[in-house]
Amino acid sequence: MEQKTQSLCRDCITLFSGGERCPNCRSPRVISHPELYSLSIAHMDCDAFFASVEKRDNPALRDKPVIVGGGHRGVVSTCCYIARISGVRSAMPMFQARKLCPEAVVVPGRMDVYVKVSRAIRAMMQALTPEIEPLSLDEAFLDLSGTTELHGEPPVAQMARLVKRMEQELGISGSVGLSHNKFLAKIASDLDKPRGMSVIGRAETADFLRDKPVGIIWGVGAAMRQTLERDGIRKVSDLLRYDRKEMSARYGSMGERLYFLARGQDRRAVSGRDPVKSISNETTFSADTADPDTLDAVLWRMTEKVANRAKARELVGRVVTLKLRTARFRTLTRRLTIGEPTQLADVIYHTARPMLTRELENGPFRLLGVGISELQAATGDGVVRDLLDPDAPKRAAAERASDRIRQKFGEDAILKGRGFRKK
Repeated sequence: MEQKTQSLCRDCITLFSGGERCPNCRSPRVISHPELYSLSIAHMDCDAFFASVEKRDNPALRDKPVIVGGGHRGVVSTCCYIARISGVRSAMPMFQARKLCPEAVVVPGRMDVYVKVSRAIRAMMQALTPEIEPLSLDEAFLDLSGTTELHGEPPVAQMARLVKRMEQELGISGSVGLSHNKFLAKIASDLDKPRGMSVIGRAETADFLRDKPVGIIWGVGAAMRQTLERDGIRKVSDLLRYDRKEMSARYGSMGERLYFLARGQDRRAVSGRDPVKSISNETTFSADTADPDTLDAVLWRMTEKVANRAKARELVGRVVTLKLRTARFRTLTRRLTIGEPTQLADVIYHTARPMLTRELENGPFRLLGVGISELQAATGDGVVRDLLDPDAPKRAAAERASDRIRQKFGEDAILKGRGFRKK
């Protein structure tokens, strides 16, 4: 028996059956799906968050391509969708972005404003469910299981109200993905950006994933994708040829992960109330490298991501960890306890950078990672007072005020860290 189609108008939040237009307001912004009212795991991702805040606060930028970032030797923090039409992307070198979109307006970031908006969005989420797992300032998972009776409407309607409220009260749009697990909800939120809402149901999971490239799987980066392609694995369907034991033998713990995700199985819970033991970020290079400039630039970008996640969770860490894996697969882990717990990219970078410098002779490296641990709730300013570095408080204040944490270029902090480069 064919399941009845369930529908929602995203403008007036009317629930109905079938139809391409809302029977109440006649809006065409309708989402329909047989499982629409039963899916309860959501992923909400703000649309070009930093750039959207800048456009909101400066209406003159509304119809212009906007890049949040700066400097010639830095990289793009984020950009609006107009700039993306020209090919500009996050983490792209600024000189390249300027060539692709010379008419773009480049603005410095304002982390204090972004954090304030993020907290306002979080408060709206908490009105729906306590089960929230933030990934960064501008995205989070929500588990809305069991909330239908509480709020008198299914999770899809609650999420539609959330993004509508964000637009009306904060001037920020977001895209929502709904599914039966976190893996698929995150994929769904990227299917129809900006201002999108997409669902992936249980019944369609296998068919949806089968012909997708392996890169759609969370955690499969460029290096892992190349490894899989060398083994003849380009699509998710290629992964289905191998059983769990074969995948584990070929790719270790990542193989185990690939086995389940290729089948749309993800048992991870939305862990909003679980204690976080560490916050880290790492990358595997497509080619082994010992180049100090390359390693330095990657380290800076990763410290920004770690700092962003720490701020989103309102946590600070006392231990900074650097992780390296050599071309011979030897893993080097170096840790340093700092004087005062921090969530600042500047502090994390300036703690990790000397540890990296001391290990350069062990290169080339295939992996680089950085993280913080011994976490606690954020209090104070997170600045480490060091008589040998009297400018640290000034850099921290600049980071708080001007978004150095999210500018994927280095103004004062990153340029000082790169000051020994040869021109």
